Amino acid sequence: MHLTGQTALVSGAARGIGRAIALRLARDGADVGIVDLNPAAEETAIQVRALGRKAVAVQADISDPKQTREAAARIAADLGAITILVNNAGIVNNIATVEKMTDEAWEKEIGVNLTGAFNLVRAVVGGMSEKGHGRIVNISSVAARGGLARQVGYSATKAGLLGLTHTVALEYARKGITCNAVLPGMVETENVKAMPQEIREAAMAATPVRRFGEPDEIAALVAFLCGPEAAYITGAEIDISGGGHLNTLVLGSRRDASGR
Repeated sequence: MHLTGQTALVSGAARGIGRAIALRLARDGADVGIVDLNPAAEETAIQVRALGRKAVAVQADISDPKQTREAAARIAADLGAITILVNNAGIVNNIATVEKMTDEAWEKEIGVNLTGAFNLVRAVVGGMSEKGHGRIVNISSVAARGGLARQVGYSATKAGLLGLTHTVALEYARKGITCNAVLPGMVETENVKAMPQEIREAAMAATPVRRFGEPDEIAALVAFLCGPEAAYITGAEIDISGGGHLNTLVLGSRRDASGR
């Protein structure tokens, strides 16, 4: 229970990785505020309360600065000063090449995935500074470094999160605040499970461990970064992709790394 006495704000926690993170932080002792447009966020809050922690779910559009400030203020009022922020909310449904990406789709993806994270950091970092303690974790993606064909908005915003992470880490290190980025590969969320089988098989073949990650595995890493033992880690980019971020090109005969 190394997070006892902490209040966490987790965005996009109605399902998938976000829900797993919210529940893991609760198991480790934190009270949890959830910000999500999806009304299923209340189900996550119910599960947090079943673990013996306090929880509140707020429906808000994090791309809107006013809604974001109000959501953070309500969570702080109900649960106490926010000392943990996990920027998990993100959309990945704008599938198009660069020339076919519409202005509206681009702006929407930037607004949620990048501006939303900025809005939440700005809403809570002042309070963290006053307390002299804070943990911020931004959920980026392996696509931040390697790009992702037909998902220019997603890749660009996830790369932008790395710049946000580094800058926040630099500006607030002396205030007792850490800021790190987690870069997942393919994770067995609802969206990934719904992918066509041929796409799933191709993605798994490109992952050295030959399986997808589990939401709970991402949550475990996030929980560690939010705890006291991670106090000397800031500005880090941590891949959790089963080796999927590595160059998987095979030269010569197709043999594994052991030569077999």
